[in-house]
Amino acid sequence: MQLALQQLDAHLRQGLQPLYVLHGDEPLLQQEAQDAVRAAARAQGYTERSSFTVSGAHFDWSAVLAAGGSLSLFADKQIIELRIPGGKPGKDGSAALQQIAAAARGNDGVLTLVSLPRLDKATRTGAWFTALEAAGVGIAIEPVARERLPGWIAERLAAQGQRVAPGAEGQHTLQFFADRVEGNLLAAHQEIQKLVLLYPPGELSAGQVESSVLNVARYDVFQLSEAVLAGQSARVQRMLDGLRAEGEAEVLVHWALAEDIRQLARARAAMDAGKPLPMALREARVWGRKERLYERLLPQLSARRLAQLLMSAHRVDGIVKGLKAPNWPSEPWQALSRLAQQVCALAR
Repeated sequence: MQLALQQLDAHLRQGLQPLYVLHGDEPLLQQEAQDAVRAAARAQGYTERSSFTVSGAHFDWSAVLAAGGSLSLFADKQIIELRIPGGKPGKDGSAALQQIAAAARGNDGVLTLVSLPRLDKATRTGAWFTALEAAGVGIAIEPVARERLPGWIAERLAAQGQRVAPGAEGQHTLQFFADRVEGNLLAAHQEIQKLVLLYPPGELSAGQVESSVLNVARYDVFQLSEAVLAGQSARVQRMLDGLRAEGEAEVLVHWALAEDIRQLARARAAMDAGKPLPMALREARVWGRKERLYERLLPQLSARRLAQLLMSAHRVDGIVKGLKAPNWPSEPWQALSRLAQQVCALAR
C-alpha cells in the first residue's frame, strides 16, 4: 500500500502495519517519519529495537533474517530497522527482502522499518520493492517544492506557537524566509526552532525574522532549470549567485541550461511537423514538473527564436571553456546569467 507522507500521522493513529518502507532524499522528513513510526510502535509495546545498515555487496543478510525470526525473552515485540543508503540491495538482498515481505504478515511481534534514498522507476517496479509495498506501507518522501515552502514554514511556526503578521506583510515575511532557506530543509527547521528560543509565542514581526534567519539556501542545477523555465528572474539570479558561491562547475550549469533549450527546440520542431504537444514532449524526453512548464512555454516560442537561443547557448559553451564571443561577457558566470535571463524573458 502506498501512502502520502501527510497521511502518516492519521494512519498511525488507526493502527500499525507490520512493515514500512520510506524512500526519498529529504533527510529531515525521512527522520521525522522514522521517529513517528518508532513512537507509535513503542506506544503499542514494541520495546526492543535492532538496527542494520547495508554497507555493500558483502552485507550479511542472514543477521537481519535471524533478528526477525527470534524474539527476545524480555520483550514480546521488536522493531527491526534496515537502512539501505545506496538503494540497491543486490541479488542476495533482493531475495532477503522478498523473504522479509513474505513473513511480515505472519509475524505479529515484529515491525520492520526500511529506509531508502530516492529511487528510480526501474527500482520502484522491481520485485523486492513491490513485495515490500504489498506487505506493508510505502511512503515516498518528496522535497518541499519552492511554491509550498512559505506554507510549510508557517505550519512549523504555528506548531511552536508563533505566526507572522496577517495579509501581505506576513506573506512577504514568509517569502523572505523561504528565499533564505530554499533547498536546505534541515537548516530551515533549525532556523524555525531558533525563533522560538529568541522570541515568545505569538506574532513575529518582519524585522525579527529578517534579523534572525541566516541565509542557508542551497541550490542545484535542476532547481535552477525549473526557475528559468518558470521565468523567475530574481530567483534565477539568486540561484546563480548561490551556485557560484558553493563552487559549482560552470560547465554543469551551462549543460542544464543548454539541455533545456535543446529539448524546447526538439519539441517545437515536432509540433511544427504536425505532432500534438503531448507526443512532442514525449519524444523530447520531457516529463514530471518540467512537463507543465514546457506546456506553458512552447506555444509562445517560434523555431526562429529557439534557433537564436541555441546560438546563444553555443557561444556561452565557448565562454565557459575559456573562449571569447563578440558582444558577450568574457566572465563565465556573467555569460551564464545572460543566457538564463534570455530564457526567463520568454517564459514570463
